Amino acid sequence: MDALDTFADLVRMARRGVAFTGAGISTESGIPDFRGPNGVWNTQTPVMYEDFMNSHEARVRAWKRTADNFRARQGVKPNIGHDALAELQRRGHLAAVVTQNVDGLHTEAGNTDVIELHGCTRTASCQWCGREWLTELIVQRHEHGEDDPDCDDCAGPIKTRTISFGQSMPQTEMQRASDVTMAADLYIAIGSTLLVEPAASFPRIARQSGATLVILNNAPTPLDDIADLVLREQIGATLQGLLQRLGYAL
Repeated sequence: MDALDTFADLVRMARRGVAFTGAGISTESGIPDFRGPNGVWNTQTPVMYEDFMNSHEARVRAWKRTADNFRARQGVKPNIGHDALAELQRRGHLAAVVTQNVDGLHTEAGNTDVIELHGCTRTASCQWCGREWLTELIVQRHEHGEDDPDCDDCAGPIKTRTISFGQSMPQTEMQRASDVTMAADLYIAIGSTLLVEPAASFPRIARQSGATLVILNNAPTPLDDIADLVLREQIGATLQGLLQRLGYAL
């Protein structure tokens, strides 16, 4: 029995499976990761949350970067990896997707119960009163001369609904992720270095809570030693192969 057959057997038995995803699943859609050889943080310095809140210049820089990224990623679609996870959930093998990604591609692919630990770039909100907008509308305002867009209601600073460095993790999402993690019978960590805390603790918690842990990533992770199965393969091709072994088709 090869590793893919073993993976298929584990998924076939799962009824409360959870997929935990990092940037690696979206690189095959053309979205760069953050810490790889061509990662975002090799060429950009992140804007800290405190700086964003206290500095007009930092907000201008952040919105310029957001607008550039938004335009560059127009037309980006879910890839076979996202589609495969949506199919596994439709078939009853996955209860939820916990993701570190902010691109919204899991939801677009059809997954439900997507827990976005670091938020999503597709919406923006006022940091004072909480009013929300589609990010596209705020990008348009920025491109039409509002270099630091503020709230129509209270004049507070508007920021994409993503978690910046120095910003507190969202309590609701963290609690939901904790709940599904501890209830999981299978936990599949996909495309994550498993280095960024506190999110990276979830696969360990799942394993300690009795779940079978599978890691699918193109490089070693700190949790490989405790995993039941480690696959160092291309994500999309592996998940497509998994569906084939299960007798499913996209």
